[in-house]
Amino acid sequence: MTSTPLPAETRIGHVHLKVADLDRSVHFYHEILGFDLVTRFGTQAAFLSAGGYHHHIGLNTWESQGGSPPARGTTGLYHFAINYPTRRDLAVALKRLLDGGWGIDGASDHGTHEAIYLHDVDGNGIELAWDRDPSEWPQVNGSLTFSRKPLDFAGLLAELEEQTAADYLPRLFRYT
Repeated sequence: MTSTPLPAETRIGHVHLKVADLDRSVHFYHEILGFDLVTRFGTQAAFLSAGGYHHHIGLNTWESQGGSPPARGTTGLYHFAINYPTRRDLAVALKRLLDGGWGIDGASDHGTHEAIYLHDVDGNGIELAWDRDPSEWPQVNGSLTFSRKPLDFAGLLAELEEQTAADYLPRLFRYT
């Protein structure tokens, strides 16, 4: 069987998560991460988006009301990524987390993109990322390579004209 590659424009459109407490999860995705609440169905489901899209994130309690996060060592979602259009947008996302008192699990410069890792209130892994232009992606002998360099937090936070990195770095390192 010959495999036909997917079109380059193919994308993953949204993520739908089972959550234990809808109010708690809506607060995290709306107040901490900044997504718009599009619609809500009582205590059962909510849909959030950025920029007027029907939804980027669906949350539901249909099978998980009051439930626990999956145990370590089991299969399931590792993380999903939220890709920001500019490096400054990633810096704003980091500032929102820190202003909201939310910690991060780690961060990395992968060469192709910069990433900040965290977990939501239900233990779902999230990667906040900004992709470099593909012309800047590192390659060795024509093959794409990834790195795990430390993220330059000072450089990232310098994208915020209204704040200096010195305002945020002490709070950041309380969490990492």
